[in-house]
Amino acid sequence: MLRKFKATALTALAVAVVGAGLTGCDEDAIDNWDPFASSPKAEAASFDGTKKLDVGGKAVNVSCSGELADGKPVVVLLHGGGDDLTKMAALQKTLSKENRVCSYDRLGAGASDKPDGPQSFDSTGKVLTGVLDQIAGDRPVVLAGHSLGGLISARYAPGHQERVKGLVLMDATPSTMIADISKIIPESAQGPAAQVRAQNLAIFGGQNPEKLVIKDGKVGSAGNVPVEVIKHGQPYLAAVPQYGQGLEDAWTAGQRKWLELSGKSKLTVAEKSGHYIYVDAPDVAVQAVQRVASQAGGE
Repeated sequence: MLRKFKATALTALAVAVVGAGLTGCDEDAIDNWDPFASSPKAEAASFDGTKKLDVGGKAVNVSCSGELADGKPVVVLLHGGGDDLTKMAALQKTLSKENRVCSYDRLGAGASDKPDGPQSFDSTGKVLTGVLDQIAGDRPVVLAGHSLGGLISARYAPGHQERVKGLVLMDATPSTMIADISKIIPESAQGPAAQVRAQNLAIFGGQNPEKLVIKDGKVGSAGNVPVEVIKHGQPYLAAVPQYGQGLEDAWTAGQRKWLELSGKSKLTVAEKSGHYIYVDAPDVAVQAVQRVASQAGGE
């Protein structure tokens, strides 16, 4: 929530950490930049460590570790809003013992370049494609996203079924979050709840470091691929005065909605975890990613 309350609540709702400065943008000027106008698809990169990759003239900060192995997918970690790839470093280190694992800073996050203007799911997806072309080549990938990173993964997978062969969504932002907040916390709300509503809607409208305009949408089909959805078990959203339980209920419904991505979807509750499942319950996150990667690799 806001500074006077638990930071994790606002983190989950607004997919941006408290104090991560809001930046103005024109909602109607969605970024139509195409990073592939002159960038051919590359072979899978085999570097270890952190490297800046050129994606359509933008420097994208990427970290990779672990060995490329025949028949095994490349696991790609997507951080939450307001975070960067360093937040998931411990998870990447553990997973890379058995898999090739990469993470990257989206434009406007971490050490990557800033976007030229507002971003949409389409434009941020184009950057993801540009990154995957270089770190995975023709290999299959498993996307493992937290919070906003989970939402981006779930939006991306249905249109890229030839490449995305598995998903792990760690407390992913629900597909109807704007409608949920607007309905649960009415315009007439006052005090802290009113502030939570206003700040969340502003951030979803593009006032965030990535300048990403986050819109509600239907859950598409990612094909019959393994999908693991992990929900927090500690009800931290209840910290929002008066409307907290409603937000918790909507979040739970949103996690169940993600099961529609595939006939091979599974929901797990990380009983001892708050929003940051891979920090609070790392074993739960690691095991889920390993299961999906094994299934995606045909093991």
